[in-house]
Amino acid sequence: MARSSGRDRGRDREDRDNEFADKLVHINRVSKTVKGGKRFGFAALVVVGDAKGRVGFGHGKAREVPEAIRKANESARRSLIRVHLREGRTLDHDSTGRHGAGKVLIRSAPPGTGIIAGGAMRAVFEMLGVQDVVAKSMGSANPYNVVRATFNALGRQESPRTVASRRSKKPAEINARRRDGSTMVDQQLVQPASQITKSTSSVLADGLNAS
Repeated sequence: MARSSGRDRGRDREDRDNEFADKLVHINRVSKTVKGGKRFGFAALVVVGDAKGRVGFGHGKAREVPEAIRKANESARRSLIRVHLREGRTLDHDSTGRHGAGKVLIRSAPPGTGIIAGGAMRAVFEMLGVQDVVAKSMGSANPYNVVRATFNALGRQESPRTVASRRSKKPAEINARRRDGSTMVDQQLVQPASQITKSTSSVLADGLNAS
């Protein structure tokens, strides 16, 4: 009986692991000065998620690349956060995030927009399950700062139920206002990322500076 219970727990753990996908965002070579000289290794940055509103990131170091990735993956699974997705495809509202020199602006978007974000930010949204979003990194290009700033912005997301409770309104009212707002995204912001113009960047910068 006990053995069966142990096998069941093992299967449950395996099923939970299979829920998540992971994406390697960055890997770089690092060194540590020790008594005998320098010891070289690798550092990996990984994002994991279930594409259903849960996402996490982790950092791992090791002498070999596979081990560094494994450690980063385990760290990411321990740091999962849950983000409410409006209609299961986009963020609830616009928000900004900062970490060190990293600054990001993320905006909810209408259906068909796609993920307009680059590099590390795109990996986070893909693992989270976001289908429509406009995002811009306005500060440091360091992937660690960008990922942390993105998670800072995601941490500021509030579901309609939370906002409605605070404002003594109905969730449907909050949803309606957010839905109307997302349809007003400037058309420049929904073109392919490779065609984003300077004026687009200035629009995003205004939103970030206003925060």
